[in-house]
Amino acid sequence: MKLNFQKSLSGLILLSLAFVGVSCDDLLDINHSPNVPTFDQRTNQVVFATGELATTGKVGGDLNILGGMYGEYVTQSAFSNQYKYIDAYDIKSTDFNASWDILYSDGLKNYKFVMDKARAEQDWSYFLMAAVMNAYTTAVLVDLYDQIPYFEALQSKANLQPHFNDGFDVYKDLIAKIDTALGKDFTASTNSVPGTAPSYLDGTPGFVASDVLFKGNIGKWKIFANTLKLKFYLRMVNAQPTLAHDSITAMINRGTKFLTEDAAVTNFTNVLGKDNPFYEQNIRGLNTTDNIRASKTFAKWLIDNDDPRAITYFGVSNPASINQGDFNGTDATYSSSKVLVQSPTDPVVFISKAESYFLQAEAMVRYYGGTGAQELYNQGVLASFTATENDGSSFISVSGKYAFPVSGNTEQKIEAIIVQKWASLPYGCHMLEGYLERNRTGYPKTSPVYSTDGSYIGGQFVISKNSVLPAGQFPRRLVFPYDETSRNSNAPTLVPATTPVWWAKQNI
Repeated sequence: MKLNFQKSLSGLILLSLAFVGVSCDDLLDINHSPNVPTFDQRTNQVVFATGELATTGKVGGDLNILGGMYGEYVTQSAFSNQYKYIDAYDIKSTDFNASWDILYSDGLKNYKFVMDKARAEQDWSYFLMAAVMNAYTTAVLVDLYDQIPYFEALQSKANLQPHFNDGFDVYKDLIAKIDTALGKDFTASTNSVPGTAPSYLDGTPGFVASDVLFKGNIGKWKIFANTLKLKFYLRMVNAQPTLAHDSITAMINRGTKFLTEDAAVTNFTNVLGKDNPFYEQNIRGLNTTDNIRASKTFAKWLIDNDDPRAITYFGVSNPASINQGDFNGTDATYSSSKVLVQSPTDPVVFISKAESYFLQAEAMVRYYGGTGAQELYNQGVLASFTATENDGSSFISVSGKYAFPVSGNTEQKIEAIIVQKWASLPYGCHMLEGYLERNRTGYPKTSPVYSTDGSYIGGQFVISKNSVLPAGQFPRRLVFPYDETSRNSNAPTLVPATTPVWWAKQNI
């Protein structure tokens, strides 16, 4: 359902009450059900879950498709048309309106509601959970658009024309909010236990509207918060190297704990509206299942390394593929190219166990002379293989294909870490992160030739065959969405898609 709002989306107060177990039809029924909350019955349990699901739906749905093509894991099939505009880097200001709208109205607005209500009630459990999800969701928008309405956003009639803020300023405030939340008293009697709410508003059993990520385990939320901060600081290594160094070393020196499990939503079922959002959008919602096919960039890398994850990702060990962006091509092998394997019960991962280890390994390489980096890297590789039901132990042995370059220089070690992170991210609908991390680091490297050339090295990025951008340039951001720029007089002038965001490596 596409909504036509008359004011700036970032300036409105909007609350979606569509949560798990209640359909849109239920919510719009004029014969009001006692199990559907009215506006004045909103609880942290219901509103927080709504926000979580909004973030899950967009990050794990259409933004995952964007990341899959911009991260060169997959490419548009030569026998269908659905995502040609993404694969050709021809994204208009109207194409990702829904992601912007929903992340603001159903995500950020609901997190703000929970933070405000939890602060007033001194319910620090929900305060922390909302602060972390607010930070995660806001950062996705910053990472894609660079500038967003933030400090003046979500004020309803008080300010329907919020100014845009620089990404670095937003990041600093997000970290400050996480730190404030982590500093609260979680032993206070005013804290609730998320996940233990009555099943329905009238007390009858059957449904819990609460935390779909960690089921209310605040210890896990604290560790997720720490890992998110580490990721934020590593985003700053190009633009704010001193702050990144000082902040990361401070975290590690005081023994901060980071994720050793996936931060993931896993409770999907094979039912319309309750399945994995990527599956629902790309498989259930379309009249063809083969829009997304293996990109030669990724498939050749998997094949060249005899990587068994090829079977997990594409169903076979030697997946035929399509050269990135060559959706008008007539290569005879394209008809046998493999689709990306998808399931309605696939998880949506926010930060994976493997990713956590790779973040830590990079920090040790950058700031501790590599001490402990090999072990963390190995744990990351093993975690990725395990998540895809494979054994990666032979790959990290001394003679293994993914052995950590112990004698290499700093850049060679970081390249190894980031390439393995890139290879891990199709699991859990997390491909957007592969594109963002390449924006930050330049890894995987850019190929000097297109992938049809005999000298092409698998895993190196190529410019889409049908790119509409200036020659030799990759997309580095999304253009500001029309839903915002058409209604917000304080929106900045559109910035070309080839302009790097604030934390990105300038030339890749």
